[in-house]
Amino acid sequence: MSEPDAPQDVPAKPPSNPPQQDPIFKARRGRNIAIALGLITFAILVFLVTVVRLGANVLDRPL
Repeated sequence: MSEPDAPQDVPAKPPSNPPQQDPIFKARRGRNIAIALGLITFAILVFLVTVVRLGANVLDRPL
C-alpha cells in the first residue's frame, strides 16, 4: 500500500488590500480618533471646571 502524498506547503497569499486601504481599517481608525478627541476634550473640560470652581480659593489655603 502506498501512502497518500503529504500536503505541500503552499506559500500564503498576500492580502488583497493592504491594511491602510481596507475600509474596515479606515472606519476603525476614524472611530479611534473620535474617541481620543472626545476623551481629551472631556479631560480639559474637567480641568477647567475644577479651576473655575476653586478660583482664587486655591491661594487662600494654609500651608
